[in-house]
Amino acid sequence: MEYKGLAPNETMQLHEILTLKNLCLTKSVTMSPLAVDEELKLILQNDATKTAQHIKELKNLMEQSGLADAEQFH
Repeated sequence: MEYKGLAPNETMQLHEILTLKNLCLTKSVTMSPLAVDEELKLILQNDATKTAQHIKELKNLMEQSGLADAEQFH
């Protein structure tokens, strides 16, 4: 019998990464309007865009694992 999902420890690691990415997104989105330097503001905006994409990909992996409901992690 071949298991194509994620192992429980892999799901736990994904959850930890997803939690960190959510924190990073919150910080980038919060700090971006406060930045005075235009280059820093652009870096924060780019980071927020990329991090949101990473979160979406991580949620997809969580849903595919069959071990966790990714909706509870946003």
